[in-house]
Amino acid sequence: MPKIKNVLAREILDSRGNPTIECDIILEDNSLGRYSVPSGASKGKYEAHELRDNDKNRYHSKGVLNAISNINKILKDNIINIEVLDQELIDNKLISLDESDNKSILGANSILAVSMACVKAAANYEKKYLFEYLSDESSHILPVPMINIINGGMHADNNVSIQEFMIAPIGFNKFKEALRAGSEIFHNLKNILKNKGLNTSVGDEGGFAPHLKSSNEAIELILEAISKTGYKPGKEIYISLDVASSSFFENNLYKIYNEEKAINSENMCEYLIKLTNDYPIYSIEDGLAENDFEGWKILSSRLNHKIQLVGDDLFATNLKLLKDGINNNIANSILIKPNQIGTLTETKNVIKHAKLNNYSCVISHRSGETEDTSIADLAVAFKTGQIKTGSISRSDRLAKYNQLLRIEEILGNNALYAGNNILKFEK
Repeated sequence: MPKIKNVLAREILDSRGNPTIECDIILEDNSLGRYSVPSGASKGKYEAHELRDNDKNRYHSKGVLNAISNINKILKDNIINIEVLDQELIDNKLISLDESDNKSILGANSILAVSMACVKAAANYEKKYLFEYLSDESSHILPVPMINIINGGMHADNNVSIQEFMIAPIGFNKFKEALRAGSEIFHNLKNILKNKGLNTSVGDEGGFAPHLKSSNEAIELILEAISKTGYKPGKEIYISLDVASSSFFENNLYKIYNEEKAINSENMCEYLIKLTNDYPIYSIEDGLAENDFEGWKILSSRLNHKIQLVGDDLFATNLKLLKDGINNNIANSILIKPNQIGTLTETKNVIKHAKLNNYSCVISHRSGETEDTSIADLAVAFKTGQIKTGSISRSDRLAKYNQLLRIEEILGNNALYAGNNILKFEK
């Protein structure tokens, strides 16, 4: 059985030019596993702790040298000579070394770096693709991409409240066909914005960030781009929103840009319901704030039977929070971000429990990304059926899409595209 011979972590830069961790796991036969940790700008309060140095003399206090030291000393000393194929044993060891509830002592970024580098080393040892190593089935599901094409909220410098406007190319038979449709729509949207004299610069996740009058205007522009490209909204292409409403929730009220006054939870629900009635929206993420439980109950009772309601800040890839949501009939879907919880085993357990309770899963990147493509493999291996990894621009986003193209090619006839199967919530 292959044992871990060495652990080495280093400070690298993410897609925003901020420091993050890259970790190497080297086995006795010199098999290598390497993983780099992403970082979010819009973070929920329930997420596992991302450890930063807070040294004002380096990287504006965002350095990760302490987290790296935790890997190179504490974590390394405790996993050297452990058999790398036992991922659950490794992850439980990593979790036990941090006695806090949210991994604030050693840092979730430290722990995840080691956890994921170990599984990649194990896959390389067995000479398997990561998705292949993590799955014991011959058929695999290629996920529907939620392609972010207009940015707002905390991901852009404009006056649009909703954080992400995405297109989901659902009505296709192959992932490569779906991705082509997304690319064509993205480029037509750019031409439309340019012709209207609007800014075509992009936000953190590669979507355009024009100054618009409202969220409705953003959706109308997207629909125009879909139709101009020759695709049918509500049949081949649907719209998905990440409202990220915690970012504009204050004093129990929602302050939507360009509205004269803040609105309460019930009115926020009515606002979202109207959007779903007016446009071909199949999914809304974080439609209400992470601690607005009464509002979530209202929204879920009104929309759970009709569309996908995704909890991100609400659940934070945390099994306990997911169980609470299930018991209270809140939402019907969960966003999966490994760095919100800290290990692959915990991530896998959350996905498994969600599926057992008929909650859909959307595996996701972060706004501060790296060139690492692991989430593409995880989406296929765990059959999440949906993936968020940004727009059709910026190589840190495209790396994941390109990996999915490779996986589809590798699988050949054993590759199935999730497509219309994700519309199970629509009735």
